[in-house]
Amino acid sequence: MRRSGTEQSGGEQVHRVGVVVIGGGQAGLSSAYHLKRRGLEPQRDFVVLDANPAPGGAWLHRWPALTFDAAHALHDLPGLPLGTPDPKEPASDVVSRYYGSYERQFDLPVVRPVSVIRVEPEESAVGPDDGAPAGSRDDDHPGSPGSPSGALGPLSVTTTGGSWTADVVISATGTWDRPYWPYYRGRDIFEGRQLHTHDYRSGAEFEGQRVLVVGGGTSAVQFVLQLHDAGAHPVWSTRRPPSFTRKPFDPEWGREVEAEVNARTSAGLPPASVVSVTGLSLTPQYQAGIDAGILVSRGPLAELRERSAVFADGAEEQIDAVLWATGFRAALDHLAPLRLREPGGGVLMDGVHVVREPRLLLVGYGASASTLGASRAGRAAAIAAVGRLRDIASHTGAAGNLA
Repeated sequence: MRRSGTEQSGGEQVHRVGVVVIGGGQAGLSSAYHLKRRGLEPQRDFVVLDANPAPGGAWLHRWPALTFDAAHALHDLPGLPLGTPDPKEPASDVVSRYYGSYERQFDLPVVRPVSVIRVEPEESAVGPDDGAPAGSRDDDHPGSPGSPSGALGPLSVTTTGGSWTADVVISATGTWDRPYWPYYRGRDIFEGRQLHTHDYRSGAEFEGQRVLVVGGGTSAVQFVLQLHDAGAHPVWSTRRPPSFTRKPFDPEWGREVEAEVNARTSAGLPPASVVSVTGLSLTPQYQAGIDAGILVSRGPLAELRERSAVFADGAEEQIDAVLWATGFRAALDHLAPLRLREPGGGVLMDGVHVVREPRLLLVGYGASASTLGASRAGRAAAIAAVGRLRDIASHTGAAGNLA
């Protein structure tokens, strides 16, 4: 591994490490745990950067009414069982406390709050052809994906709290910072309130109001029920009939889901929505909502007007607010300088490896966006990162603590 430490660049301190982990959620902490298990020392050999002010990852921002028992299945981080929290405690509190305990128990200091602005090849390592899209270079070019991995220079990570250079970057930024707002005619003229899952706090804010909930996933279902319980009048709109299923969410189901998601990311396509792959588990609570006529989709939304929604069948209903439960996209803006996108719009993946950029590993993307997949991907990323550091050491003779 190349020398760790702090250097000066243009008057600015640049921290030098073997691995930078971006994100302190499930995937990032799992990566850090496995890096340490394989002999790397936190802060000296690797660093974890997190944009949040406290432990918890994206869960830190979940609405207070989302209790632990209503949240998506949470899986243990490696080496420390979650235990059995109070099912009625807010999930955000449970996860924040759990992640904080995890960081302390395994001595995994996280630098926060630090937002990563961009990741790019280190300036001194950029060659004459490095402005070309990755993958368009000749295979024998020393900066190309087809060249020996030790020939690639480090990556530069610019943040709001300083700069780092690293031989390997593990990006574990998930999706929470990229809420997806679909376009519908009239969305810009609607006079009521519009908000996304990202900004939802409580159904009590909408008491007495008619709220259009747009989306076919678990969050949308939970919002419809919460709004109804809070005295609002939810109207549910989905593009397709809700995909409720009684299929058990067991390990075999998990393997099938991962295979389907991986088929897209290994073809360079964007990951599909979660519900399109998993369906909606038909819990007793959801069944009761269906039987009561609450969880019934009004069908596809066609357009919005100043104070109403028009549906695909031509019917129009008065609406006071719109809650867009339309999901998220992968938060990869900081990786834009690396030019990773394929013609299909996604990032071409081989497991956790980015095919276009061998110095970068993606976790919390595609199949590893689930809490179970994120933990497994963290282990795979750590193994790959340490392997790359050893490969670099064998080329440079800098054995460090990886000999």
